[in-house]
Amino acid sequence: MGSNGVGSHPTGSDRALPDNAIGVLDATRADRRIEAANVELRRDGQPTLAAASDAQGRAALDPAALRDPAARLSIRKPGYAELLAQCPCDGRRYALSPALASLDGLRVVLGWDAPGVDLDAHLSFPGNHVYFQRPRGLEARLDLDAADRRRPETVTIARRRPGETYTYAVHDFGHRQRPEADALARSGARVYVYVGQSLVRTYAVPAQPGNVWTVFRIDGEGRFEEIDRIAASRASADALGAELARAPGQAAVAAAVEGEDAVAANQRGEAAYRGGDLAAAIAAYQQAIELDPGYALAFSNLGLAYVRKGRAAEAIWTSRRAIALAKGPGAATIRAGAYYNIGKLYELDGQYERAMSNYLAAKREKPDKSYDEALQRVSGY
Repeated sequence: MGSNGVGSHPTGSDRALPDNAIGVLDATRADRRIEAANVELRRDGQPTLAAASDAQGRAALDPAALRDPAARLSIRKPGYAELLAQCPCDGRRYALSPALASLDGLRVVLGWDAPGVDLDAHLSFPGNHVYFQRPRGLEARLDLDAADRRRPETVTIARRRPGETYTYAVHDFGHRQRPEADALARSGARVYVYVGQSLVRTYAVPAQPGNVWTVFRIDGEGRFEEIDRIAASRASADALGAELARAPGQAAVAAAVEGEDAVAANQRGEAAYRGGDLAAAIAAYQQAIELDPGYALAFSNLGLAYVRKGRAAEAIWTSRRAIALAKGPGAATIRAGAYYNIGKLYELDGQYERAMSNYLAAKREKPDKSYDEALQRVSGY
């Protein structure tokens, strides 16, 4: 039977939580409430209210502020990735992801608001299908498969395998025999993607009928393909893994239109970066990307901030996004620089084979003496 997969991030309103509170849980351990998390509301990048979670994982704040759609929620605790979410957020539960040590690790957390909906996370990659009946795959696992929406549905890739393609999807198990249903679209589902110590991507379920939401694909070089599409399928939960592996990707996306809000958030990030406030810069760039996922400049800026912050895994992820989004006459230069930065981070981590493959990719994009020197340096290992 499918899990009632809970909301990994906002798990929706819950009668156990009053409107003036939020709940904080661990995304990888069942029923573990997090005490002493720093909960903060921000508006236009500036903190407005703050509280700490108690022994039950609850933090009380002004209910009107929690309902403000212009407010942004931040939850932080040492050892966990910072959670960022757009309000309204009154009476909801949020799950924090423990920080990932691997440069190639990834965690995906699923959550939704609607009661009575039975959603399940699926991860498909060569020879593996991770879901509620097969919770373990090769260096990947289903951490939590909860039976109600107050808990998270969490999948972790401990270490991505080079050259392999991963596809992540959400299945409306309760409507597996009614693929035309729109319960998934109305569920309020959210998917949160974590790399290293950071939340790097948030997806909201599209308003489309169907029972399978294919969210994203990771190609053999670690680049994200934004699929974000709902389709109808009568496949069983077990057969869904093979179906996802064959599912078409997204067609070439038109150049993103940078909305005014995304531009403003990016500009706040640039100002914070120049002022040396890396935490505020990262938060602003993340908000810009959430508002406009195709905003290449925000990805580029975020990568620089992560490097300065010492967040190698996050810097690699944003560099890969910059590679995927690079267009126009300067695209080769952007891709070459991004590949080189990835190679350097792998070299510093002692992963010389991966470092070499990225240095070679940089050289293919645009020959440069520094790339030759890097290749010579790692060839000795």
